[in-house]
Amino acid sequence: MNTALLRSADELHACVRHGRRAVVMTMGALHEGHATLIRAARETVGPDGEVVVTVFVNPLQFGAGEDLDRYPRTLDADLKIAEQAGADMVFAPSADEVYPGGEPQVRVTAGPMGTVLEGASRPGHFDGVLTVVAKLLHLTRPDVALFGQKDAQQLAVIRRMVRDLNFGIDIVGVPTVREADGLALSSRNRYLSVDDRRTALTLSRALFAGRDRHAAQEALRARALEVPSTRARAEALSAIGESRAAADAHAVAKAVPNAAAAVRAAARQVLDEAVHFDPPLELDYLALVDPSDFTEIDDDFTGEAVLAVAARVGTTRLIDNLPLTFGTLGAAS
Repeated sequence: MNTALLRSADELHACVRHGRRAVVMTMGALHEGHATLIRAARETVGPDGEVVVTVFVNPLQFGAGEDLDRYPRTLDADLKIAEQAGADMVFAPSADEVYPGGEPQVRVTAGPMGTVLEGASRPGHFDGVLTVVAKLLHLTRPDVALFGQKDAQQLAVIRRMVRDLNFGIDIVGVPTVREADGLALSSRNRYLSVDDRRTALTLSRALFAGRDRHAAQEALRARALEVPSTRARAEALSAIGESRAAADAHAVAKAVPNAAAAVRAAARQVLDEAVHFDPPLELDYLALVDPSDFTEIDDDFTGEAVLAVAARVGTTRLIDNLPLTFGTLGAAS
């Protein structure tokens, strides 16, 4: 497959469309995580559809003191990765093409969801993200757009924008791709020294610790629900010699005491240890949130949740997250 490089919207719009079109938006410096998105896009639209990869370093989403100037630009390498992964076109416009006349006076705002976590740490970031995503959706005119779940809050605000503003485009989230040691793939990983990387692994280890605590709680819930809470319960439990353990499990299943807090605590313990590393981990936030609005969940919460973390290692800021599901076993019984 020969992947076409297009620099202007006119070039893109002049291409004869074939089948459904999928778009994968990137800022370049492509890696295996991006390649996974492109392959997923190809699978989504099939061999008769089109996959467009955008490469554009968006100045609107960088705040003061952030790494806009040093953000890697590797277009030749990006083209090779996009072609190998199955892209039909790479759309790499200039800033003047995307923002003719300079920074736009009219922008899309993320609302309350854009002011917490990443939005609190990077004021205005999600307004810049949504503005460029809206522009690129209009320019590329896709049927479906795919985004990585590693940027969970970004995915959530994009889904909200598309729904609230009636874009009529399907938004698909693709699971995070990790390196062999667990570190989430990111273009910024190239900034990490050997020592930095050792500290950076704390993010994924903390998430995995929270996930393991969550799995243990859900297993306890499931075990408790195996025996109905009727008058015959005590006799049945005594018959298998597990009356105390199962009774305790039943209490957990009913009350789910401190479920969310226990997950946060397990992750926090790992992060706290990294404060003493060299270099130390500088934690920005650890949060367990409802992905529909990115507010913290309560201990009686049931449904999908996201355990998210952000931290700085040396001069590099990293984010990561894991999806978790609370209480579905109990709800299904």
